[in-house]
Amino acid sequence: MALVGANVGVAKVLAGSLPIAMIVGLRCLLAVLVLWPLARAMEGRVQVDGRCLRNLFLQAAFGTALYNAGLLAGLRLTTALEAGLVLATLPAVVAIGSALWLREVLPPRQWAAVALAAFGMGALTLARAGGEAHGSLLGNLLVFGGVCGEAIYILLAKRIAGRVPLVTASLWMQAFSMLLMLPFCLPVLGSAAALADPEVAGLLVFHSLTASVICLLLWYAGLRRAPAGIAGVFTAFLPATAALVAVVFLGEAFSAVHAAGFVLLTGSMLLATWPGRRRNG
Repeated sequence: MALVGANVGVAKVLAGSLPIAMIVGLRCLLAVLVLWPLARAMEGRVQVDGRCLRNLFLQAAFGTALYNAGLLAGLRLTTALEAGLVLATLPAVVAIGSALWLREVLPPRQWAAVALAAFGMGALTLARAGGEAHGSLLGNLLVFGGVCGEAIYILLAKRIAGRVPLVTASLWMQAFSMLLMLPFCLPVLGSAAALADPEVAGLLVFHSLTASVICLLLWYAGLRRAPAGIAGVFTAFLPATAALVAVVFLGEAFSAVHAAGFVLLTGSMLLATWPGRRRNG
């Protein structure tokens, strides 16, 4: 979760140096090159049926293409600090999607998490109307569009949970994402010259390998040793690390409004992911 948060700042720097399609396309290409041998070594040859492939294609379209396009486009307009706070609404958006689409009955705590997330987003919007924030409403909305894409990805993943091994599923999603981005990469192919800058190239490699490979492996390796509910609590590190990187490394200002938004949105994440009490018997 700390690496996911740090990648918000990294993505903002990359968005200022490369076209969005090029960043996403190259990220997926690098991920495929790493995940291919990893999937074979860890899970062997896996036959994936047509229904699962269609589901993985949709997951790629929403969870990789739409999420990254929304995040990177938004980061061109808003600050990494505010983008990190908007990303903290993800558990609340997933909860709403679960209720509306999957017809799951949500406990009061989940609805409280949704309310806190709404108040947090409202605080950022009102602060901007009063001239107290440095981000962009349109930028934050684009990032939130990416959050909705990621939420759809999570809900789609529930439909085939356990049917495709983790690394193999990730490989297919990255491959599908690469194909989806290819038509958008070809017109801006000349922009790859920016990769001659070692800093840009290094950040792209870091962004690709951490976001698409290392974070995935760390998260699921942790889940083997800790209950999912306890692991969910650590999602609070996402906005915290994003804020730290934005302030310390990018020099962004942290205002009282950001502090209020951080408290509300982090509280929403904790409410949505905190482990519930187990019933006796």
